[in-house]
Amino acid sequence: MRNSAGNKVVLIGAGDVGVAYAYALVNQGTVDHLAIIDIDEKKLQGNVMDLNHGVVWAPSRTRVTKGTYADCEDAAIVVICAGAAQKPGETRLQLVDKNVAIMNSIVGDVMASGFDGIFLVASNPVDILTYAVWRASGLPHQRVIGSGTILDSARYRYMLSEEEGIAPSSVHAYIIGEHGDSELPVVSSANIAGVHLSHLAKDHPGYEERIERIFEQTRDAAYHIIDAKGSTSYGIGMGLARITRAIIQNQGVALPVSAYLTGEYGVEDLYIGTPAVINRQGIARAIELELNAHEKERFEASAATLKKIKEEVFG
Repeated sequence: MRNSAGNKVVLIGAGDVGVAYAYALVNQGTVDHLAIIDIDEKKLQGNVMDLNHGVVWAPSRTRVTKGTYADCEDAAIVVICAGAAQKPGETRLQLVDKNVAIMNSIVGDVMASGFDGIFLVASNPVDILTYAVWRASGLPHQRVIGSGTILDSARYRYMLSEEEGIAPSSVHAYIIGEHGDSELPVVSSANIAGVHLSHLAKDHPGYEERIERIFEQTRDAAYHIIDAKGSTSYGIGMGLARITRAIIQNQGVALPVSAYLTGEYGVEDLYIGTPAVINRQGIARAIELELNAHEKERFEASAATLKKIKEEVFG
């Protein structure tokens, strides 16, 4: 991996998710240069101007420009938010055929520029499309990351925090598996301010049922948001900004992303949501959580769902 000059990010796709990510990135002052590529050039120009007009209030200067694929040559990260949008009532996996072709086209143009950085993929279905980007790019799998369950885990932590009347930062819990309907909560290792959920369940009758309802609300949140406003954007935009910061600042922090497994959880050759250590080189390692028998069964079913789609698409 070549060390690029500065901390330049190229964003491909300036729809609702892409613009929310760009806004979060500028507000946090994480990067030196954000170049944005989108097929709607008129709207893109307006977004670039609008973002630049807010830079004066940001913690540091981010240069926001209308980009081209040539910008990818010296980029540290290329973030892909392009693709066909999820429609009301449509599952993420139904998007796969349309969006794999789009990914292949985008990655071909990026790699033709001489890009030698890290791909971060947010387009849905993210686990399958991250696999598609990895295959098309020819890069080591450590340098292709999907947003995975970073949003699902954030939703889960927020809802648990509301249940307990405590800040979300004091809730430590993961959603893993497919970013979609087969995902699962890892309740066995979840804790609130150091107190395991299993301990809370002993002291509060009906707590386990409330926790399961909170997970169901987490899993189905996207459908309600899409029905209400057309898309999810702010939560995933901030999640992408968090992953970007972990890469740029070489943090070595564990985040729930879509990572390529090489035997973890007994799974190989698949991108799926799991905590992974993120640094300047991409994914340093995927973390295999200790699952109880019920969680293991659910994770295996989630992996099987993705594996079936992967085999149908890639053979």
